[in-house]
Amino acid sequence: MPLKQLKTPVCAFAFLLLGAAPCVAQEKLAEGEAKQIAEEAFVYGFPMVMNYGTMYEYAVDKASSQYKAPFNQIHNTARVYTPKDTAIITPNSDTPYSLLWIDLRAEPLVLSVPEVEKGRYYSVELFDLYTFTYGYIGTRATGNKPGKYMIAGPGWKGETPPGIDKVFPCETEFSLAAYRTQLFEPKDIDNVKKVQAGYGVQTLSEHLKKPAPPAAPEVKWPKIDKTLAETDPFAFLNFVLQFCPPTGPAGVEKPLRERFAKIGIEAGKPFSLDKLTAEQKAEVVAGMKSGYAKIKDKVGNLGREANGWRIMTSGFVDRAAYRGDWLLRAAVAMAGIYGNSAVEAMYPMLATDSEGNKPDCSKNRYTLTFPKDQFPPAKAFWSVTMYDAKTQLLIENPINRYLINTPMLPELKTNADGSLTIYIQKDSPGKDKESNWLPAPDGPIYVVMRLYWPEEAALKGEWKPPAVQRVK
Repeated sequence: MPLKQLKTPVCAFAFLLLGAAPCVAQEKLAEGEAKQIAEEAFVYGFPMVMNYGTMYEYAVDKASSQYKAPFNQIHNTARVYTPKDTAIITPNSDTPYSLLWIDLRAEPLVLSVPEVEKGRYYSVELFDLYTFTYGYIGTRATGNKPGKYMIAGPGWKGETPPGIDKVFPCETEFSLAAYRTQLFEPKDIDNVKKVQAGYGVQTLSEHLKKPAPPAAPEVKWPKIDKTLAETDPFAFLNFVLQFCPPTGPAGVEKPLRERFAKIGIEAGKPFSLDKLTAEQKAEVVAGMKSGYAKIKDKVGNLGREANGWRIMTSGFVDRAAYRGDWLLRAAVAMAGIYGNSAVEAMYPMLATDSEGNKPDCSKNRYTLTFPKDQFPPAKAFWSVTMYDAKTQLLIENPINRYLINTPMLPELKTNADGSLTIYIQKDSPGKDKESNWLPAPDGPIYVVMRLYWPEEAALKGEWKPPAVQRVK
């Protein structure tokens, strides 16, 4: 399971397992059952281990180049993301991020937001350790007025405290709040900084001016990187599961976890297959490989197809919406972890060009043309962002441009008929067209369109993004 994305999954893990001596099975398993369980567990745990890798880099490992801040402290990035930001795949480069990794074990947290001027979009998306989105604060969800919102862990019970506008229950003991603040243009960054400075966080006891409860125990965080995630993914899943109690809505997972325990996947325990036979260990390796393959295949078929784009319009990405479809949850994480619910932002992802081929800018040049007055229908704004398909990360380019979006429209050149053409290629299309150039890598490309606060026409599928055309 990847920090970013596995290319050759579980090979080292296979070596470790198959090199061990055979032994007696922990319990009787039918032939092929270990493979089935391992496949199911790999798919189930993929986004959770991926999420842990990001949390470790951002909030635990102070030596990491991606480290932001400790738990329960907001980190504001007063710039948009660039190719130097590598901990999260397919990051947006429209809205400077603020990130808050949350520890809810001792007590709830209270998030405060300032009044944000009319016309500036912002959102605070709340994720649990499952990578479910469990709530929103912001322009669409709560408006641009100031407010205070409480995040409560699975062990908290009680009435809404005074001064709190809304309580968001979280199923897990750790969480992430991802803030997105719209930037209109480079010289607007000081205004973004002012909004970010208004984002606040305090414990519930601080909010109520009461003594703090006992601190939660220290956690021994296991180091994780791409290699470690590949060699021992179920060890990290076991670690994460101890902070995901199967209570409340998560109680539906009890039978699933009992099944996982047959091959040693148990919350908070060291992961070991020592009690399985050599044949069962081989089945586990095979199950992990097939699980990864299923996720990759699902990514290529997410949502509905429209003119070569894959579009998800399934509303919310919470537990209720997924309805136990762990493969869908894993594919969404692989396509772009920490994505929004469709009602907040839609993400058409380019799958093929107009001829049905995978787009590759080492061989081809492309254009994307929006007819006059037919831009993506979004109440906030839209963008088209370029990534390297091999890494799903932003790419270095000579003009330091990673996207084209609504605020850039005044600087772009329209065609004689009023349409707008974006030039997608690795080399400049020429000075006369460079204003409309979206620089691409010298190889396969991954393009994501974003519609922030999409109109009903987009959500209902009445609007379709135009096809990407190969320049002949």
